Amino acid sequence: MNGAELLVSALENEGVEQVFGIPGEENLDIVEALRHSRIKLVLTRHEQAAAFMAATHGRLTGRAGVCLTTLGPGALNLTTGAAHALLGAMPMVMITGQKGILSRKQASFQVVDIVSTMKPLTKMAHQILSPATIPSIVREAFRVAQQERPGPVHLELPEDIAAEEASRMPLVPPHPITLPVAHHAALDHAAKLIFEAERPLIMLGAAASRPRLAEALSDFVNRLQVPFFNTQMGKGAVADGSELYMGTAALSEHDHVHQAIDRADLIISIGHDTVEKPPFIMGPRGPKVLHVGYLPARVEEVYFPHSELIGDIGPSLALLADRIEAKLPQAGALLPLRQLILARIAERAEESCYPLTPQRIVHDVRQIMPEDGIVCLDNGMYKIWFARNYRTRIANTLLLDNALATMGAGLPSAIMAAMLYPARRVLAVCGDGGFMMNSQELETAVRVGVNLVVLILQDNAYGMIRWKQAADGFVDFGMSFGNPDFITYALAYGIKASRVESSNGLASALEKAFASGGLHLITVPVDYSENTRVLIDELCEYASGKGEQP
Repeated sequence: MNGAELLVSALENEGVEQVFGIPGEENLDIVEALRHSRIKLVLTRHEQAAAFMAATHGRLTGRAGVCLTTLGPGALNLTTGAAHALLGAMPMVMITGQKGILSRKQASFQVVDIVSTMKPLTKMAHQILSPATIPSIVREAFRVAQQERPGPVHLELPEDIAAEEASRMPLVPPHPITLPVAHHAALDHAAKLIFEAERPLIMLGAAASRPRLAEALSDFVNRLQVPFFNTQMGKGAVADGSELYMGTAALSEHDHVHQAIDRADLIISIGHDTVEKPPFIMGPRGPKVLHVGYLPARVEEVYFPHSELIGDIGPSLALLADRIEAKLPQAGALLPLRQLILARIAERAEESCYPLTPQRIVHDVRQIMPEDGIVCLDNGMYKIWFARNYRTRIANTLLLDNALATMGAGLPSAIMAAMLYPARRVLAVCGDGGFMMNSQELETAVRVGVNLVVLILQDNAYGMIRWKQAADGFVDFGMSFGNPDFITYALAYGIKASRVESSNGLASALEKAFASGGLHLITVPVDYSENTRVLIDELCEYASGKGEQP
């Protein structure tokens, strides 16, 4: 047994089933060890995509995904994926190669200090110096990646350590970790805050979407009967189908959901991570905030909770509910605002015009996707529209990134979701800009044989920055580009493709694609004039008090 074989055995010990990436000559011992293992090597067409896939595996399962690259340029291509996982709290283990450390016959060719590069982008970055340390280092890597707050870990295995003979040694068995529950004094103080509130409101943040937490959160909300809203990454943590759902904070202020937020005198903030774009701005006259989380709140200029309830979120909330259930006469004080908020957000959702409005695109996607269907968004202007308008009923069925918010992640994330859940409908929604950043992964999708529909929203521009440019009063400049014929492009990969050519064509095109199975690409033009009309003019009118008053 050599170091590489010991490493792969340690990965098997952690339950790893796939490794994503592009190996190089420094990883050939690992590749050979993988060939003889239970682990499937999934080649991608870019290292960045491998990291996005591994991170999405961690996000959806809670178990660290694994990606593999060579040294130097290959390893550096992981940095965006590392930041994506770090800011998004997605457990991932990255393994990179390196030239030998005992001798270097190629001197410094392609050698970059990747461990130092990765340290600010990971929870842990470590070079393996001896095969004897591999069992404990791999166990520690997965423990660190998966514990709260989850994130990426980097291991570098030099080629001479990978090839070095190693005696068989016992692996370190994983063990379950039970988190502590909030202290009874903190529970009593939290209950007192809620009892005193006249207009309480619950907010569900990114950490509320951790796998296996949805049942506990839904139970807490239902027991209290306090209305709730969510951040972009908190969507689905409690069923949006609930009559207590008030909306999603897709903007930081002045959106329709802020009619409720601005009137609340207490916000019970569950799982909020300030890495997300702020869902509301705290100020001296704002509501009190009770922070409920696995970890203490990170105090920021726009977020400084007045009290904290720290511990395992699910059991802690159950104990809190035991103290206050059926004792809150003002629990639903903000509910009269609900219908107005949701009605305003839904405007023009069924309007027949071509190109399609963003509201109509979201509406038609929602009609076609079942409750457990997974929509994976890339990053662009449409993310705000999906966050505001797309109603989720199951956790982690709208995957968007409101942390690093990098373009190019949508397609790889969707491929991973389709691999994990082959019986569920999975849709990748990409702008034409973000799609082209990792469009080569269509070949990966074909090769692994997933059932997946890719929807490209085409406006021939970097739409979100163009919107910001207009909002800030700049001249429209430098944001437009050309595109390939996406239909021909898809056909070149052997993928079925179609173009939506009428206002009523999207829903039928999606349904036909899903019904026939396999891989499909659909392109639809989008009318982004709504960005200015709704998200600037209309909301500014409300903020200035000229619009309809709730």
